[in-house]
Amino acid sequence: MPALRRDQALLPRPTRLSLRSGHFTLDSGTAVRTTPGAEAAADLLRDLLTPATGLPLPPSPSGDITLAVDPQLRGLGREGYGLTVADRSVLLRAAHPTGLLRGVQTLRQLLPEQALLPAGGARRERWELPCTEITDVPHRPWRGLMIDVARHFHDAATLRRHIDLLALHKLNVLHLHLTDDQGWRMPVAAYPRLTTVGAHRAGTAHGTGGEDGHDGRPHGGAFTRADLTGLVAHAARLGVTVVPEIEMPGHVRAALAAYPHLGNHPDRALDVWTRWGVCDTVLGVHDGVLDFVYAVLDEVMDVFPAPYIHLGGDECPTTEWERSPTARARAAAEGLPGPAGLHGWLLGRAGAHLREHGRHPVAWAETGTALPPGFTAMSWREPAHAAEALSRGHDVVLTHHRTTYLDYAQNDRPGGPPAQPGPVVDLRTVHRGDPDPVTPAPGAGRVLGTQAQLWTEFAPTAADLDRLAYPRLCALADRAWTGPTPWPDFTRRLAAHTRRLNALGVRRHPLTAPPPQAAQTRTAPSA
Repeated sequence: MPALRRDQALLPRPTRLSLRSGHFTLDSGTAVRTTPGAEAAADLLRDLLTPATGLPLPPSPSGDITLAVDPQLRGLGREGYGLTVADRSVLLRAAHPTGLLRGVQTLRQLLPEQALLPAGGARRERWELPCTEITDVPHRPWRGLMIDVARHFHDAATLRRHIDLLALHKLNVLHLHLTDDQGWRMPVAAYPRLTTVGAHRAGTAHGTGGEDGHDGRPHGGAFTRADLTGLVAHAARLGVTVVPEIEMPGHVRAALAAYPHLGNHPDRALDVWTRWGVCDTVLGVHDGVLDFVYAVLDEVMDVFPAPYIHLGGDECPTTEWERSPTARARAAAEGLPGPAGLHGWLLGRAGAHLREHGRHPVAWAETGTALPPGFTAMSWREPAHAAEALSRGHDVVLTHHRTTYLDYAQNDRPGGPPAQPGPVVDLRTVHRGDPDPVTPAPGAGRVLGTQAQLWTEFAPTAADLDRLAYPRLCALADRAWTGPTPWPDFTRRLAAHTRRLNALGVRRHPLTAPPPQAAQTRTAPSA
């Protein structure tokens, strides 16, 4: 099979692409011209290309490469762009500066993969871009990756690198799962024990649950405020939004280990959990808990300017509330039919606090849980739940575990690395994805997009994140930006794209033939 031209090996695939003969040559004399609003994209172009290529790409009113914000292109939306590479000039245009950032990533992919090498790794005098014309608009506005830094802590440098890779693939959301039973990673000034105590556990569970104890090796870590604001700023330069998640009312054992009075048994001393699965300790529902929730969310909103804030909301046992006189009294006072209703009540209070400050609450949607009005739903258990959420008026991000959970095994071969119990999620499964739910009657919610999930019970190292994410995240990126693409077309482009991943040092899973469909028979998860 003949090699693909670089403009035929773009990932994700552009909406429209016309091949032209010839090439544009970048050399030491190449300069960049910008119109007002395009300066940040020009800076990004230099930051990405100059260290590896050695080309300065200085600004010039008569530059060969033009980056322009053109309001007349508003039909391309916020992220769309048009790119024309001719033999003597390059023109990148967009209606919004974010669209230029997406086009800059396409320009990177049009260069040989050596242009992605670390600083100084590929110096040469001349670089060629194939002549082509591209018009590109994303299929969905939400295209993301969730990284769980609670089960295993991953530092800011690791996350910065993943932000860089998200931008290369035109993914625009990094969802950070910052808190859980096994660790609390975000500092909150009013509650310092959340990180001095809640960020450290005595060990990590053996196997998939922890019934056999833990390994006895302490694990811990927390971000500083400067770490998080630095991540947000770095992501913004690349057109990526960092969406924080603070779990509630369940998955809060680490918080209760730090502040027992927030629970349903204020005198009980708890440890940060060393097991996996669902812990039955949940937040109390007294006024002090509401004060805590509001204080935490105020700090979250101060650090993260994202329009969306994730409140968790999944896997919340109600046993403690049912046994608590205080919780039963609260349910009665709020006019709820029983303690189980406190789940929606507490999420509703937290969500209202966010909306009062102009933010949108997000939560995981699961069987039997009707989210409060105004929440964006992440439907992860069954595809049908997305349609249910839409019919109730919720916007939806598709996160079905059988197609987006990248911590599941990539094949059924014995002796592979540990994986979350669940179905096999191979490359083709991610590429195929789930059909978009049918949008119900007018007034229903919207499908915002999709994202992949990296839960980290079995991903303690940065290399593990690479292996789990790539190349499967490439398949999700292609579908999220372009919509469904033919499998042979995707695999041809991916085979060429892996050379870019290799140049960037991504420790990816090897490309192999997908297992037969009949092999995909693992047990459903407890996420």
